[in-house]
Amino acid sequence: MAVKNYKKLYVELNKSKFLKLQIIVLFVTTYIDWVIMPYVTKLEGLHLPVFMISFYMLLGATDGLIQPLFKKIKIYNIYFFVIILDVIQIISYLFSSYDMVVFTYIILSIFTLQAITFEISRIHTVDFMKDEINIKDYLILRSFFVSSAIIGGAVTAMIFDYFGVKLINMLIFLALLGVFAVLIEYKLYKKFKIAFAVISKVI
Repeated sequence: MAVKNYKKLYVELNKSKFLKLQIIVLFVTTYIDWVIMPYVTKLEGLHLPVFMISFYMLLGATDGLIQPLFKKIKIYNIYFFVIILDVIQIISYLFSSYDMVVFTYIILSIFTLQAITFEISRIHTVDFMKDEINIKDYLILRSFFVSSAIIGGAVTAMIFDYFGVKLINMLIFLALLGVFAVLIEYKLYKKFKIAFAVISKVI
């Protein structure tokens, strides 16, 4: 993609009062998941049977099937659920020092629910922001930041592993990032809720 196209996308990002916050949330959450993903993958092999790993993969693949069930859900309720998931994820880091099996199960459950939730939110975001930003530009922006977060997370995990950073220290770093993500998510939740209240009054 030409540099001028990236500049255009950046302009589009700043034009939307919701999109900038949403992109930050998407980036930070994806980054956190992909820093911890290699470690969890390693733990899977040590602690979980193939049956359970396959079960989580099966659950993650149901997002397209259950999407119609959430057709009328309000987008701010989706972000409220995302906040709950992230808080549980931060708390779950405490289990890494006590019971690695429980920790692995919790993290995999959260990853699965996050994947489903972000797919549901993507559809609702496209519908909600269609008057603010070109849908094609939104999808390109989303893909760009998701890819950047995955690359950043994977590289960070490699650096941590190379320098032998302890799992607990990495989780403390991720917990701090998670708190930042929750604060942005709450701000986004409030903005969407206010926007829906305004729309309801107009209607």
